Amino acid sequence: MQTSYLILGAILVSLILMQVNQRMGSPLLSIIDRWLRWLVFSFGAAQLCTDFELVDRSFWVLAGVFFIVWFLGETLYNWLAITAHSLSPLPLFPRYTVNGTGEEWPVQPRLLKIREWLRAQGFRQVQALKADVGAGVFLRVSIYHDAQATVRIQVTFIPQANGAISVCYAVTSIGNDGSRYLTDNLYIPFGGFYPENWFVERAPWRRSLPRLLARHRARLARMGAGIVPFTTEPLADFNAVQHELDQLNTEMGFLHPRAEREDFGKFTHEGRYRVWKEIWMLNYLGRSAKYQ
Repeated sequence: MQTSYLILGAILVSLILMQVNQRMGSPLLSIIDRWLRWLVFSFGAAQLCTDFELVDRSFWVLAGVFFIVWFLGETLYNWLAITAHSLSPLPLFPRYTVNGTGEEWPVQPRLLKIREWLRAQGFRQVQALKADVGAGVFLRVSIYHDAQATVRIQVTFIPQANGAISVCYAVTSIGNDGSRYLTDNLYIPFGGFYPENWFVERAPWRRSLPRLLARHRARLARMGAGIVPFTTEPLADFNAVQHELDQLNTEMGFLHPRAEREDFGKFTHEGRYRVWKEIWMLNYLGRSAKYQ
């Protein structure tokens, strides 16, 4: 009975987390909820088999088997989703356009506090952009510069299927040798390659913008990077970066050449494996691949 109560308690906690996260859109709560659902499935199915004597094996052996069954089932689901995205017309590196609708910042108290903090720290908005990722869904981005224009903060609003809005940040600086220093907390899987003169650190667990900015500045200080002001507007820079990443990942074998994508999809076999691996790392460990 004690195991049954623990399973019921875990189900209740999972339902509460799901309801709370519909308003917050927090990747951290999503990770906790995924682990809970995995454990509930494993222990719950093992408990049912034990109570009804469906299988003549110990509880812990059955729990281990169902733990693996969940892993295989979700692996199949993720692989099919990657394949579907690879074959779909949805862009992997969408082009950005100026967002002139006046809806660049959602009117929610927790999000408005971020804008107030940016203003209090001396950051000013330089441009608002949006990118069509397909099916009428847009990524909305607000870009801010510090007083010297040496630090660019990209605030990206990501709509969720349940109607919630998740927010991610990217902090970028340009070195005097043309290197790009990027610190972000994006939890969207990429799995591809970055140019050699990019120094990227992805920290999905670090959801606080002040802490992410402090981490970015600490990286610059540790690496002794001399940085220069941004000289191009965000729209031109973003689209140039998208084109560069598409070209590089095609050359590195992550993507098929454009002429072959209609027949074979966007991702190569290696590319699909890298995306699948990063999905698992982000969904259950909150970690991304290490980049230079």
